[in-house]
Amino acid sequence: MADTRVTIAGVEWKNPVTTASGTFGSGTEFSEFVDLNHLGAVTTKGVANVPWEGNPTPRVAEVYGGMMNAVGLQNPGIDVFCERDIPFLRKYDTKIIVNVCGRSEEDYCEVVERLASEDVDMLEINISCPNVKEGGIAFGQNPKAAETITRAVKKYAKQPVIMKLSPNVTDITEMARAVEAGGADAVSLINTLTGMKIDINRKQFVLANKTGGVSGPVVKPIAVRMVYQVANTVKIPIIGMGGISTWEDAVEFLLAGASAVSVGTANFYNPKATEEIADGIAAYMDRNGYAAVPEMVGIVK
Repeated sequence: MADTRVTIAGVEWKNPVTTASGTFGSGTEFSEFVDLNHLGAVTTKGVANVPWEGNPTPRVAEVYGGMMNAVGLQNPGIDVFCERDIPFLRKYDTKIIVNVCGRSEEDYCEVVERLASEDVDMLEINISCPNVKEGGIAFGQNPKAAETITRAVKKYAKQPVIMKLSPNVTDITEMARAVEAGGADAVSLINTLTGMKIDINRKQFVLANKTGGVSGPVVKPIAVRMVYQVANTVKIPIIGMGGISTWEDAVEFLLAGASAVSVGTANFYNPKATEEIADGIAAYMDRNGYAAVPEMVGIVK
């Protein structure tokens, strides 16, 4: 049997499969349908220093080949998360990755400092949040801002830091180099692509926010390309995501250079997607003679 274990920034997962932030809650909602013990890691929904209400509704829409959301990172805040969600996840044999969001450098650092003493394994920093002090530009769209926020967070982090990269940039490798320079232990990509949908009968935007993040199978070719580019630019490990629905999709990301994969939109229509993907990767390894996951990571050049 193939050894599906992977080590990301010093943390060993039993297999290279996790959940994409915002598509799995904190595991509580999905635990009735998915055996969380089967997953390499569970990545939680974004957590901020204070509760966020999120955006007005409607904030989710179906689009060709996927979905679009403008939920706006609604979350109950770090206090509720530490009290309720961490103890729940700790009951399972899986790694806990906490996704952190904020509107300023101080917001991020406050959450990261609070998590330093909590029993979680890794932190994923969502730098697609708008930086209110910079007039709303996302930290993840400006290399200097991305490097600065990475460096700031690393000062407080006791766990390895994964920086989640936005695809809404001219050059994804520039952003990857910036967070690596700032001390990131790993990167995850891609976050959603900005899109828009208009109801031609009502002659209105479908989402109250006008724009939203597009995810699902439609973004996969873009995500694979970006993962490949980043894998050939930085030395830190990559968690690849963007339209992964099947084990075949996941293997594509691994061959492109990702050390692990994250499953998002697929959870909504196939709650068992993550388990099926983990099993499918193992079967593929057996059929192709790979004894360990790193043997196939980034072999397509």
